[in-house]
Amino acid sequence: MVTGHHRPIRPRGANPRGPAPSLLPHLPELDDLLRLIDAGGRHVQARMACKVDCGPVQFDVPVISLGSHDVTHPAVAFVGGVHGLERIGSQVVMTFLRTVIERLKWDTLLHRQLESLRMVFMPLVNPGGLWRGTRANAQGVDLMRNAPLEAEEPVPFLIGGQRLSALLPWYRGPAGQPMQPESQALCDTIERELLSRPFSIALDCHSGFGVQDRLWFPYAHTTRPLPHLAELHALRCILDQGYAHHPYVFEPQSQQYLTHGDLWDHLYLRALTGHPGHLFLPLTLEMGSWLWVKKNPRQLFNRHGIFNPLIDHRQQRVLRRHLGLMDFLARAAIGHRRWLPAAEARETLRLDALRRWYAHRPELR
Repeated sequence: MVTGHHRPIRPRGANPRGPAPSLLPHLPELDDLLRLIDAGGRHVQARMACKVDCGPVQFDVPVISLGSHDVTHPAVAFVGGVHGLERIGSQVVMTFLRTVIERLKWDTLLHRQLESLRMVFMPLVNPGGLWRGTRANAQGVDLMRNAPLEAEEPVPFLIGGQRLSALLPWYRGPAGQPMQPESQALCDTIERELLSRPFSIALDCHSGFGVQDRLWFPYAHTTRPLPHLAELHALRCILDQGYAHHPYVFEPQSQQYLTHGDLWDHLYLRALTGHPGHLFLPLTLEMGSWLWVKKNPRQLFNRHGIFNPLIDHRQQRVLRRHLGLMDFLARAAIGHRRWLPAAEARETLRLDALRRWYAHRPELR
């Protein structure tokens, strides 16, 4: 087992003459994460990816990692809290991290897996948004519209990303400016920990779209299929086979809507150009929050209720619901050589994928 050390990651006052840290607002999720880091002890490494100013407080964006440092081994990343209003995404990632840390006390098989796998967790990408209860960060920027990437086809008004004003939702940030610190920190972490390895998978946890849980893969900036369509179709196949009756709709995001500035499109394209020969498969989990609203219509009158389950037993059910998926992705990363299509099967899988997801585009076949 690879071991490491961590240093505390805590919010601190932006003004040294301001209120004492104990009196400053805090994030319950950050408190929980600090306890998890302590519980992980020598098995986990924690570092600060960036600092975020939020008026009276300044938060760190933490990265927790464990497992192999050998860059020839695969990696898997679990990301949450990109949209501050969607707290359930952070909580789902932290629940899985807690499960992993608890299993490290007794699970010999997990220790063996981590000898050949790197696991990375970023559950609080947007602490300013979490603290303020907003989708955007403290500067009003939607981090998932913030990458320097323009859609190749028309996007829906506002939701596809806009530069009109930070007072409107889905604000991309000023044109020509660097990415927000949180966006850059996520990209730097993924490039450092995942793209440098021959094979990697990322899962970014969100909520708020429809009545079904969906697993989206790029692209979001075009309706064209991405180059690794066959590999994603192969991943979908082993999910269907190994996780019977799972609740997920597995599809390209472009089937729902297109956007400017998608971070995962940006990172996937970086992998293609900057790390040829490596395979990076980014996924977005969109938890269908309208399931919770349907069962408790009063949530419609609470902006947090549109994106998060507000009743305790429903929240606990959601936190349990996705543990199997995250464990599956870690195992799929370790065993990727067993399920990735060989050269002779790849074209067949690609054509099957085109029929499944792009039947409306016969010119692609």
